[in-house]
Amino acid sequence: MDATVSVNGHITDAAHASISVFDHGFLYGEGIYETLRTYHGAPFLYDRHLRRLRQSAALMALPVPFEDAALLADIRKTIAAHAGGLQEAYIRVLLTRGVGELSYNLAATPAPTVVIIVKPYVPPPDRTFTDGIRLSLVSVRRNHPQALNPMIKSNNLLNNALAMQEALKSGADEALMRNQAGELVECSQSNFFLVKNDAVVTPPLSGGLLPGITREFVLELADEFGVPAREERLTPDDLRMAPEAFITGTTREVTPVVRVDDLTIGSGRPGPITLRLLEQFRARADELSKRR
Repeated sequence: MDATVSVNGHITDAAHASISVFDHGFLYGEGIYETLRTYHGAPFLYDRHLRRLRQSAALMALPVPFEDAALLADIRKTIAAHAGGLQEAYIRVLLTRGVGELSYNLAATPAPTVVIIVKPYVPPPDRTFTDGIRLSLVSVRRNHPQALNPMIKSNNLLNNALAMQEALKSGADEALMRNQAGELVECSQSNFFLVKNDAVVTPPLSGGLLPGITREFVLELADEFGVPAREERLTPDDLRMAPEAFITGTTREVTPVVRVDDLTIGSGRPGPITLRLLEQFRARADELSKRR
């Protein structure tokens, strides 16, 4: 695997990176993460990602052993150590409970583990944006908020993995998930939007979904450029009437959705509002990253 990894500040290639089998991130899935990518070599929306990481940590009483600037310096060191250099980087930051005895007691893990993974950023094929993608409305439901708070961006991704594996079996590119009430909430690796009465609509956080950083940014862009946007509870029936749909995510930007299983969305081609938001997103990402 073409990656460079920092484990508690020790940087190696992927083959030589390791953590203890007694790390509670491995034993119990006790950990959180953030995924970032660079534009012009700068981690995009870094401050927002670190804000969410700290919120996730607070919700599970996980100490964060670094300042934002110090972590950014470590990320840059890890990128710089990548053999052959990186034009643009995919970055994954993981923070786990750390190494300790086989116990759920917080006292068993005195020091968190910090892992930084960087590898070349490989963009989706152009056809993803020119032709759009297909989702599958899967049977796997999103974790109930009272079982596992979706505001925690947890390393424990079994719920998401099972949903995506079901979607892949059907030949889809991404899994669209419902909550326990049958409402659309999010995808396995992205947030979901559709167009309704000329407005951009996305499910509310109260429905039980992760507050996506790109989701937040796109809502702000829509407001800035005069595209009506709001949160609203959505059901599968809303898909039938939607002229456009798209997903958002760190590595997906604004990706048009043209089918959900056998249902064609709108004309079956990326719609004008989606393409406008994609253009605005890329222009703003370019502008902000060049300021760094």
